[in-house]
Amino acid sequence: MNCSGKHSGMLATCVAAGWPSDVSYLSQEHPLQRHITAKIPMLAGEPAAHIGVDGCGAPAHAMSLIGLARAFRTIATAPLGSPAHRVAQAMTSHPEMVGGPTRDVTLLMQGVPGMVAKDGAEAVFAVGLPDGRAVALKVSDGANRARPPVMQAALARLGVGLEKVDPATWDSPVKGHGRRVGLCVAAGPLVTS
Repeated sequence: MNCSGKHSGMLATCVAAGWPSDVSYLSQEHPLQRHITAKIPMLAGEPAAHIGVDGCGAPAHAMSLIGLARAFRTIATAPLGSPAHRVAQAMTSHPEMVGGPTRDVTLLMQGVPGMVAKDGAEAVFAVGLPDGRAVALKVSDGANRARPPVMQAALARLGVGLEKVDPATWDSPVKGHGRRVGLCVAAGPLVTS
């Protein structure tokens, strides 16, 4: 499950803080979730516009793509020893725990040293680099197959060296009747702000 690391981290935090570690950790009223909600403005530079429920059952904080990119930049550039730096260190030291051994997010972090990255529900993808560059994207139809090639194009536009990234990271086949019949690629210029 691509969110198992997130849930493990939430439960470990509950145990360390002495908070209940039963199913209530998914409630917006749980001390863990209240703490997460309080930290969003510091990371993203904006409050959560809304809190919904992710496909994995956890509260999902809605924010702008700029806010999401800021949050990943904040984590990737965090001062040594800070809580955000410890998160970045955990993610970059064990990228397979972020998405699993063969997922694009893991392969991307393995190929770009220091990058923190995470994919999310409905075709969201965000990355942050220690030099302050960051990207957040959302494919409007929610289909994941466009996500890897669009991220590849965005990172290339930012001048991120991708030569050590496994080419499987970007492979996004179109299938017909169970076999590969095409490939998703970024076909136009990217709009940046």
